[in-house]
Amino acid sequence: WITSTYSWHWLFLINVVPGIVCAATAAWLLPRDEARLSEVRRLDVASLVMMAVALAALEIGLKEAPQRGWMSGLVIALLALSLACAAGFVRRTLGGRHPVVELRNFSDRNFAIGCVLSFVLGIGLFGSVYLMPVFLAFVRDHDALEIGRIMLVTGVAQLVMAPIAVALEPRFDPRLLTALGFAAFAAGLGMSAFDTPATDFDGMFWPQAVRGLAIMFCLLPPTRLALGHLDAARVPDASGLFNLMRNLGGAIGLALIDTVIYGRAPVHAEAIQDALAAGDAQMATFVGIPLDLFQAQAGAAPDPETAAMLAPLVEKAALTWAIDEAWALIALLTLAALACVALVKTPRQPGGGATAA
Repeated sequence: WITSTYSWHWLFLINVVPGIVCAATAAWLLPRDEARLSEVRRLDVASLVMMAVALAALEIGLKEAPQRGWMSGLVIALLALSLACAAGFVRRTLGGRHPVVELRNFSDRNFAIGCVLSFVLGIGLFGSVYLMPVFLAFVRDHDALEIGRIMLVTGVAQLVMAPIAVALEPRFDPRLLTALGFAAFAAGLGMSAFDTPATDFDGMFWPQAVRGLAIMFCLLPPTRLALGHLDAARVPDASGLFNLMRNLGGAIGLALIDTVIYGRAPVHAEAIQDALAAGDAQMATFVGIPLDLFQAQAGAAPDPETAAMLAPLVEKAALTWAIDEAWALIALLTLAALACVALVKTPRQPGGGATAA
């Protein structure tokens, strides 16, 4: 509604006042430790800068790669810069006395597996929130308000499941809940891989509902698997890395999705045109061409007016197939993450106590 009524810029501006209120409330109510400003003098500024440059170059490179091509000079330069800075950061971090981030947390198997799950979840979360508006805007021609109404389903399902997930999470083995969550989330992603150019709210309802119900079980139990057994002193660094992995997964996932869309849509468009030229009535129905018009044009080149009418239908059908392939890709990646759950050690609480199942 904000985008349709005002502009998309207000999606950011409306958060300023609530953000200030939340920050003030947190400073007032949350427990705090005494500030140790002397730690600033011991900060490894060089590694901090290298980490920032590595992440920024990676994000920009991933954003530009699908359109410019993965072998373009700019993309290769950005990814090379990211790799060089990341290597320097890792070297200084592992060899320094006061690392910015404690990378040795990755030596803990449960934490490492939790980060893999967080990374894959980022692909699914960011990917699904990206693919639906692309489809609804460019295939179904919906505006921002209509897209928002359709996508409310996931949010409502997530809100309904949130208190249930919070109640179940401490009572059951996090491995079981994680497996159920990722399996359901993969199913919800896979259900969207069968969309057609005519798919709208009704066809998107159940895939969204399944994903919304699964999300909390993909968030809470993996967090306990990754962080619940660590000593309190290790949790700040570890939680930062854990959340970073989800954001990296989202960035890399979006790059993969855009690569699929930009690379496969032209291929599908050509295949659709060949099928229509061969008189494939089933393809005509999928594309949305009226059968009487298709049959009247069979065996003859369409006149300019008809060709102009058919071109956007073919483009939308090709885009739909490419988007379906992107849905299938992230569904398979999410399903593959289930294999990691079997490698998790029996979760234990800090101090050696086993987690209640």
